[in-house]
Amino acid sequence: MTDLTPPARKPARPLFSSGPCAKPPGWSLEKLSAESLGRSHRSKLGKARLAHCIDLIRDVLEVPETHRIGIVPGSDTGAVEMAMWTMLGARPVTTIAWESFGEGWVTDAVKQLRIDPTVIRADYGQLPDLAQVDWGHDVIFTWNGTTSGVRVPDGDWIAADREGLAIADATSAVFAQDIAWDKVDVLTFSWQKVLGGEGAHGVLILGPRAVERLESHTPQWPLPKVFRLTKGGKLIEGIFRGETINTPSMLAVEDAIFALEWGKSIGGLSAMKARADANAAALDAIVRERGWLGHLAADPATRSNTSVCLTVEGADSDFVKKFAALLEEHDAAYDIAGYRDAPPGLRVWCGATVDTADIEALGPWFDWAWATLRA
Repeated sequence: MTDLTPPARKPARPLFSSGPCAKPPGWSLEKLSAESLGRSHRSKLGKARLAHCIDLIRDVLEVPETHRIGIVPGSDTGAVEMAMWTMLGARPVTTIAWESFGEGWVTDAVKQLRIDPTVIRADYGQLPDLAQVDWGHDVIFTWNGTTSGVRVPDGDWIAADREGLAIADATSAVFAQDIAWDKVDVLTFSWQKVLGGEGAHGVLILGPRAVERLESHTPQWPLPKVFRLTKGGKLIEGIFRGETINTPSMLAVEDAIFALEWGKSIGGLSAMKARADANAAALDAIVRERGWLGHLAADPATRSNTSVCLTVEGADSDFVKKFAALLEEHDAAYDIAGYRDAPPGLRVWCGATVDTADIEALGPWFDWAWATLRA
Protein backbone atom coordinates (compact mmCIF):
# COMPACT_ATOMS: atom_id res chain seq x y z
CA MET A 1 0.00 0.00 0.00
CA THR A 2 1.47 3.35 -1.03
CA ASP A 3 -1.48 5.70 -0.46
CA LEU A 4 -0.89 7.31 2.95
CA THR A 5 -4.22 9.16 3.01
CA PRO A 6 -6.22 8.14 6.10
CA PRO A 7 -9.34 6.10 5.30
CA ALA A 8 -12.58 8.06 5.11
CA ARG A 9 -14.71 5.69 7.16
CA LYS A 10 -14.10 5.43 10.89
CA PRO A 11 -15.63 3.12 13.48
CA ALA A 12 -18.68 4.87 14.90
CA ARG A 13 -17.48 3.87 18.37
CA PRO A 14 -13.71 3.33 18.33
CA LEU A 15 -13.80 1.78 21.80
CA PHE A 16 -11.77 -1.42 21.77
CA SER A 17 -10.23 -1.41 25.24
CA SER A 18 -10.09 -4.76 27.02
CA GLY A 19 -11.16 -3.20 30.30
CA PRO A 20 -12.98 -1.04 31.02
CA CYS A 21 -14.70 -2.08 27.81
CA ALA A 22 -17.12 -0.31 25.51
CA LYS A 23 -20.51 0.61 26.93
CA PRO A 24 -23.54 -1.15 25.46
CA PRO A 25 -24.91 0.42 22.27
CA GLY A 26 -27.31 3.24 23.08
CA TRP A 27 -25.82 3.91 26.50
CA SER A 28 -25.88 7.42 27.94
CA LEU A 29 -25.53 8.71 31.47
CA GLU A 30 -29.02 10.18 31.32
CA LYS A 31 -30.50 6.70 30.86
CA LEU A 32 -29.27 5.45 34.23
CA SER A 33 -31.76 5.37 37.08
CA ALA A 34 -30.73 7.97 39.67
CA GLU A 35 -33.20 7.26 42.47
CA SER A 36 -30.69 5.21 44.48
CA LEU A 37 -27.97 7.87 44.28
CA GLY A 38 -27.47 9.73 47.55
CA ARG A 39 -29.35 6.98 49.38
CA SER A 40 -27.93 4.42 51.78
CA HIS A 41 -27.13 1.11 50.15
CA ARG A 42 -28.78 -0.38 53.25
CA SER A 43 -32.03 1.46 52.62
CA LYS A 44 -35.00 -0.49 51.28
CA LEU A 45 -34.38 1.05 47.85
CA GLY A 46 -30.63 0.45 47.92
CA LYS A 47 -30.96 -3.20 48.86
CA ALA A 48 -33.70 -3.64 46.28
CA ARG A 49 -31.50 -2.29 43.48
CA LEU A 50 -28.55 -4.47 44.55
CA ALA A 51 -30.84 -7.51 44.68
CA HIS A 52 -32.24 -6.58 41.25
CA CYS A 53 -28.71 -6.48 39.86
CA ILE A 54 -28.01 -9.95 41.28
CA ASP A 55 -31.28 -11.29 39.85
CA LEU A 56 -30.40 -9.90 36.41
CA ILE A 57 -26.95 -11.51 36.55
CA ARG A 58 -28.59 -14.87 37.32
CA ASP A 59 -31.16 -14.40 34.55
CA VAL A 60 -28.89 -13.19 31.76
CA LEU A 61 -25.91 -15.38 32.63
CA GLU A 62 -28.18 -18.40 33.22
CA VAL A 63 -26.69 -19.19 36.62
CA PRO A 64 -28.45 -22.18 38.22
CA GLU A 65 -30.30 -21.78 41.51
CA THR A 66 -27.70 -24.04 43.14
CA HIS A 67 -25.16 -21.19 42.93
CA ARG A 68 -25.13 -18.03 45.05
CA ILE A 69 -24.22 -14.64 43.54
CA GLY A 70 -22.63 -11.84 45.55
CA ILE A 71 -21.36 -8.34 44.76
CA VAL A 72 -17.98 -7.82 46.42
CA PRO A 73 -15.29 -5.11 46.59
CA GLY A 74 -12.13 -4.91 44.53
CA SER A 75 -13.31 -5.81 41.02
CA ASP A 76 -12.49 -9.29 39.70
CA THR A 77 -9.19 -9.24 41.55
CA GLY A 78 -10.96 -8.75 44.86
CA ALA A 79 -13.36 -11.60 44.10
CA VAL A 80 -10.53 -14.03 43.25
CA GLU A 81 -8.54 -12.97 46.31
CA MET A 82 -11.61 -13.46 48.49
CA ALA A 83 -11.98 -17.03 47.24
CA MET A 84 -8.28 -17.80 47.69
CA TRP A 85 -7.94 -16.34 51.18
CA THR A 86 -11.13 -17.92 52.54
CA MET A 87 -11.09 -21.37 50.90
CA LEU A 88 -7.49 -22.45 50.31
CA GLY A 89 -5.43 -24.43 52.78
CA ALA A 90 -7.72 -27.41 53.24
CA ARG A 91 -6.22 -29.30 50.28
CA PRO A 92 -3.16 -29.12 48.02
CA VAL A 93 -3.44 -26.37 45.41
CA THR A 94 -2.74 -26.26 41.68
CA THR A 95 -2.50 -22.96 39.83
CA ILE A 96 -2.64 -22.85 36.03
CA ALA A 97 -0.99 -19.90 34.28
CA TRP A 98 -0.62 -19.02 30.62
CA GLU A 99 -0.73 -15.24 30.89
CA SER A 100 -0.24 -12.40 33.38
CA PHE A 101 -3.40 -12.72 35.48
CA GLY A 102 -2.92 -16.44 36.01
CA GLU A 103 0.64 -15.65 37.05
CA GLY A 104 -0.79 -13.15 39.53
CA TRP A 105 -2.68 -15.93 41.30
CA VAL A 106 0.52 -17.99 41.39
CA THR A 107 2.28 -15.08 43.08
CA ASP A 108 -0.47 -14.67 45.66
CA ALA A 109 -0.47 -18.37 46.50
CA VAL A 110 3.33 -18.53 46.82
CA LYS A 111 4.30 -15.18 48.33
CA GLN A 112 1.20 -14.11 50.26
CA LEU A 113 -0.47 -17.33 51.39
CA ARG A 114 2.81 -19.33 51.26
CA ILE A 115 1.14 -22.59 50.34
CA ASP A 116 3.62 -23.94 47.74
CA PRO A 117 1.16 -24.79 44.93
CA THR A 118 1.75 -27.06 41.98
CA VAL A 119 2.12 -24.70 39.00
CA ILE A 120 1.23 -25.70 35.45
CA ARG A 121 2.38 -23.13 32.90
CA ALA A 122 2.41 -22.39 29.19
CA ASP A 123 3.81 -19.52 27.16
CA TYR A 124 1.66 -16.66 25.87
CA GLY A 125 -0.46 -17.93 23.00
CA GLN A 126 -0.52 -21.51 24.25
CA LEU A 127 -2.75 -23.48 26.61
CA PRO A 128 -1.10 -25.81 29.17
CA ASP A 129 -1.71 -29.54 29.11
CA LEU A 130 -4.88 -29.64 31.18
CA ALA A 131 -4.64 -33.42 31.50
CA GLN A 132 -1.87 -32.82 34.05
CA VAL A 133 -4.33 -31.42 36.57
CA ASP A 134 -4.84 -33.47 39.73
CA TRP A 135 -8.44 -32.92 40.84
CA GLY A 136 -7.59 -33.96 44.34
CA HIS A 137 -6.26 -30.39 44.49
CA ASP A 138 -8.07 -27.07 44.59
CA VAL A 139 -7.44 -25.66 41.11
CA ILE A 140 -7.25 -21.96 40.21
CA PHE A 141 -7.35 -20.94 36.56
CA THR A 142 -8.48 -18.23 34.17
CA TRP A 143 -11.32 -19.34 31.90
CA ASN A 144 -10.22 -16.76 29.32
CA GLY A 145 -6.69 -15.34 29.37
CA THR A 146 -7.38 -11.65 28.86
CA THR A 147 -3.76 -10.74 28.10
CA SER A 148 -2.95 -13.70 25.81
CA GLY A 149 -6.25 -14.28 24.01
CA VAL A 150 -6.23 -17.99 24.96
CA ARG A 151 -9.24 -19.64 26.64
CA VAL A 152 -10.10 -23.12 27.83
CA PRO A 153 -12.16 -24.82 25.10
CA ASP A 154 -14.93 -26.01 27.46
CA GLY A 155 -15.42 -27.55 30.89
CA ASP A 156 -14.90 -31.17 29.85
CA TRP A 157 -11.39 -31.24 31.33
CA ILE A 158 -12.77 -30.53 34.83
CA ALA A 159 -13.44 -33.79 36.66
CA ALA A 160 -17.07 -34.38 37.60
CA ASP A 161 -15.92 -36.42 40.63
CA ARG A 162 -13.32 -33.86 41.72
CA GLU A 163 -12.39 -33.70 45.37
CA GLY A 164 -10.88 -30.20 45.13
CA LEU A 165 -12.58 -26.96 44.16
CA ALA A 166 -12.58 -25.55 40.61
CA ILE A 167 -11.95 -21.81 41.04
CA ALA A 168 -12.36 -19.91 37.76
CA ASP A 169 -11.40 -16.31 37.08
CA ALA A 170 -13.85 -15.79 34.21
CA THR A 171 -13.92 -12.01 33.97
CA SER A 172 -13.47 -11.83 30.20
CA ALA A 173 -15.37 -15.05 29.45
CA VAL A 174 -18.82 -14.63 31.03
CA PHE A 175 -21.60 -13.36 28.75
CA ALA A 176 -19.51 -14.40 25.73
CA GLN A 177 -18.52 -18.05 26.27
CA ASP A 178 -20.29 -21.15 27.57
CA ILE A 179 -19.70 -21.81 31.27
CA ALA A 180 -20.12 -25.38 32.55
CA TRP A 181 -21.80 -24.52 35.83
CA ASP A 182 -21.78 -28.11 37.04
CA LYS A 183 -17.98 -28.02 36.74
CA VAL A 184 -17.40 -24.68 38.48
CA ASP A 185 -17.37 -24.28 42.26
CA VAL A 186 -16.23 -20.64 42.33
CA LEU A 187 -16.50 -18.17 39.45
CA THR A 188 -15.52 -14.51 39.46
CA PHE A 189 -15.87 -11.56 37.10
CA SER A 190 -16.24 -7.80 37.04
CA TRP A 191 -18.79 -5.60 35.32
CA GLN A 192 -16.07 -3.64 33.51
CA LYS A 193 -15.34 -6.43 31.04
CA VAL A 194 -18.01 -8.03 28.84
CA LEU A 195 -20.81 -5.87 30.24
CA GLY A 196 -18.93 -2.63 29.64
CA GLY A 197 -19.81 -1.57 33.19
CA GLU A 198 -17.83 0.45 35.69
CA GLY A 199 -14.98 -1.00 37.75
CA ALA A 200 -14.34 -1.28 41.51
CA HIS A 201 -16.85 -4.08 42.12
CA GLY A 202 -16.50 -7.80 41.54
CA VAL A 203 -18.99 -10.63 41.35
CA LEU A 204 -18.41 -13.84 43.30
CA ILE A 205 -20.48 -16.88 42.35
CA LEU A 206 -20.36 -19.89 44.70
CA GLY A 207 -21.55 -23.42 44.05
CA PRO A 208 -22.62 -25.79 46.84
CA ARG A 209 -19.16 -27.30 47.26
CA ALA A 210 -17.63 -23.87 47.80
CA VAL A 211 -20.22 -23.06 50.46
CA GLU A 212 -19.46 -26.36 52.15
CA ARG A 213 -15.76 -25.49 52.17
CA LEU A 214 -16.41 -22.06 53.67
CA GLU A 215 -18.50 -23.52 56.47
CA SER A 216 -16.11 -26.37 57.28
CA HIS A 217 -12.67 -24.78 56.85
CA THR A 218 -10.97 -22.12 58.97
CA PRO A 219 -7.95 -20.56 57.21
CA GLN A 220 -4.67 -20.52 59.11
CA TRP A 221 -4.05 -16.87 58.20
CA PRO A 222 -5.89 -13.73 59.39
CA LEU A 223 -8.74 -12.59 57.14
CA PRO A 224 -9.29 -8.89 56.34
CA LYS A 225 -12.84 -7.75 57.05
CA VAL A 226 -13.66 -7.31 53.36
CA PHE A 227 -12.88 -11.02 52.74
CA ARG A 228 -15.07 -12.51 55.48
CA LEU A 229 -17.91 -14.60 54.05
CA THR A 230 -18.90 -16.52 57.17
CA LYS A 231 -19.93 -15.75 60.73
CA GLY A 232 -20.05 -18.37 63.45
CA GLY A 233 -19.16 -21.04 60.91
CA LYS A 234 -22.11 -20.23 58.64
CA LEU A 235 -22.26 -18.42 55.31
CA ILE A 236 -23.38 -14.80 55.60
CA GLU A 237 -26.38 -15.21 53.31
CA GLY A 238 -27.13 -11.49 53.19
CA ILE A 239 -24.08 -10.93 50.98
CA PHE A 240 -25.85 -12.93 48.30
CA ARG A 241 -29.06 -10.93 48.62
CA GLY A 242 -27.47 -7.52 48.07
CA GLU A 243 -26.19 -6.74 51.56
CA THR A 244 -22.67 -5.92 50.45
CA ILE A 245 -19.61 -6.25 52.69
CA ASN A 246 -18.61 -2.62 52.21
CA THR A 247 -20.28 0.43 50.70
CA PRO A 248 -20.80 0.00 46.95
CA SER A 249 -21.07 2.73 44.34
CA MET A 250 -24.76 2.82 43.54
CA LEU A 251 -23.90 4.67 40.33
CA ALA A 252 -21.77 1.68 39.28
CA VAL A 253 -24.62 -0.63 40.28
CA GLU A 254 -27.10 1.33 38.14
CA ASP A 255 -24.63 1.23 35.26
CA ALA A 256 -24.38 -2.55 35.57
CA ILE A 257 -28.17 -2.83 35.70
CA PHE A 258 -28.41 -0.86 32.44
CA ALA A 259 -25.93 -3.22 30.76
CA LEU A 260 -27.71 -6.32 32.03
CA GLU A 261 -31.11 -5.03 30.95
CA TRP A 262 -29.63 -4.25 27.53
CA GLY A 263 -28.30 -7.81 27.30
CA LYS A 264 -31.70 -9.17 28.24
CA SER A 265 -33.44 -6.91 25.70
CA ILE A 266 -31.39 -8.19 22.75
CA GLY A 267 -32.09 -11.84 23.54
CA GLY A 268 -30.02 -12.69 26.58
CA LEU A 269 -26.95 -14.88 26.77
CA SER A 270 -27.27 -16.50 23.35
CA ALA A 271 -27.51 -13.12 21.65
CA MET A 272 -24.54 -11.73 23.57
CA LYS A 273 -22.42 -14.76 22.66
CA ALA A 274 -23.47 -14.42 19.02
CA ARG A 275 -22.39 -10.77 18.95
CA ALA A 276 -18.97 -11.64 20.39
CA ASP A 277 -18.57 -14.50 17.89
CA ALA A 278 -19.49 -12.21 14.99
CA ASN A 279 -16.99 -9.60 16.15
CA ALA A 280 -14.21 -12.14 16.52
CA ALA A 281 -15.00 -13.54 13.06
CA ALA A 282 -14.85 -10.06 11.53
CA LEU A 283 -11.45 -9.44 13.12
CA ASP A 284 -10.22 -12.86 11.99
CA ALA A 285 -11.19 -11.96 8.42
CA ILE A 286 -9.03 -8.84 8.69
CA VAL A 287 -6.10 -10.93 9.96
CA ARG A 288 -6.42 -13.57 7.24
CA GLU A 289 -6.31 -10.89 4.52
CA ARG A 290 -3.02 -9.44 5.78
CA GLY A 291 0.25 -11.34 5.82
CA TRP A 292 1.77 -9.05 8.41
CA LEU A 293 -0.96 -9.74 10.99
CA GLY A 294 -1.42 -12.96 12.94
CA HIS A 295 -3.10 -14.43 16.01
CA LEU A 296 -1.07 -14.84 19.19
CA ALA A 297 -3.40 -17.75 19.99
CA ALA A 298 -2.54 -20.07 17.11
CA ASP A 299 -5.18 -22.73 17.82
CA PRO A 300 -8.70 -21.56 16.87
CA ALA A 301 -10.19 -24.07 19.35
CA THR A 302 -8.69 -22.15 22.27
CA ARG A 303 -8.74 -18.64 20.78
CA SER A 304 -10.72 -16.02 22.68
CA ASN A 305 -13.75 -14.37 21.13
CA THR A 306 -13.41 -11.37 23.45
CA SER A 307 -9.80 -10.33 24.14
CA VAL A 308 -8.32 -11.12 20.73
CA CYS A 309 -4.52 -10.69 20.73
CA LEU A 310 -2.70 -10.14 17.45
CA THR A 311 0.93 -10.38 16.36
CA VAL A 312 2.44 -7.75 14.05
CA GLU A 313 5.27 -8.88 11.80
CA GLY A 314 8.61 -7.55 12.99
CA ALA A 315 7.05 -5.23 15.56
CA ASP A 316 8.66 -4.37 18.86
CA SER A 317 7.04 -2.51 21.77
CA ASP A 318 7.97 0.88 20.35
CA PHE A 319 6.38 0.10 16.97
CA VAL A 320 3.19 -1.12 18.65
CA LYS A 321 2.96 2.01 20.80
CA LYS A 322 3.32 4.22 17.72
CA PHE A 323 0.80 2.11 15.79
CA ALA A 324 -1.80 2.39 18.56
CA ALA A 325 -1.08 6.09 19.13
CA LEU A 326 -1.52 6.85 15.43
CA LEU A 327 -4.98 5.27 15.37
CA GLU A 328 -5.96 6.99 18.61
CA GLU A 329 -4.78 10.36 17.24
CA HIS A 330 -7.22 9.93 14.34
CA ASP A 331 -10.05 8.65 16.58
CA ALA A 332 -10.04 5.38 14.67
CA ALA A 333 -9.28 3.01 17.56
CA TYR A 334 -8.59 3.54 21.24
CA ASP A 335 -6.53 1.37 23.58
CA ILE A 336 -5.53 -1.45 21.23
CA ALA A 337 -1.89 -1.94 22.24
CA GLY A 338 -1.28 -5.36 23.78
CA TYR A 339 -0.87 -5.80 27.52
CA ARG A 340 2.45 -4.55 28.88
CA ASP A 341 3.64 -8.01 30.00
CA ALA A 342 2.55 -9.79 26.81
CA PRO A 343 4.61 -10.15 23.62
CA PRO A 344 4.45 -6.93 21.53
CA GLY A 345 1.25 -6.84 19.53
CA LEU A 346 -2.30 -5.55 19.33
CA ARG A 347 -5.34 -6.47 21.41
CA VAL A 348 -8.84 -5.74 20.13
CA TRP A 349 -11.85 -6.27 22.37
CA CYS A 350 -14.60 -8.16 20.56
CA GLY A 351 -17.15 -8.56 23.35
CA ALA A 352 -20.89 -8.13 22.90
CA THR A 353 -20.97 -4.38 23.54
CA VAL A 354 -18.87 -3.75 20.42
CA ASP A 355 -20.65 -3.45 17.05
CA THR A 356 -19.42 -5.72 14.24
CA ALA A 357 -19.44 -2.83 11.75
CA ASP A 358 -16.87 -1.04 13.90
CA ILE A 359 -14.58 -4.09 13.85
CA GLU A 360 -14.94 -4.31 10.08
CA ALA A 361 -13.95 -0.65 9.74
CA LEU A 362 -10.59 -1.34 11.38
CA GLY A 363 -9.06 -3.15 8.39
CA PRO A 364 -8.25 -0.10 6.22
CA TRP A 365 -7.03 1.79 9.29
CA PHE A 366 -4.66 -1.03 10.17
CA ASP A 367 -3.33 -0.91 6.58
CA TRP A 368 -2.88 2.85 6.76
CA ALA A 369 -1.07 2.80 10.11
CA TRP A 370 1.17 -0.07 8.96
CA ALA A 371 2.08 1.73 5.73
CA THR A 372 2.58 5.08 7.45
CA LEU A 373 4.99 3.72 10.05
CA ARG A 374 6.96 1.71 7.50
CA ALA A 375 7.17 4.53 4.94
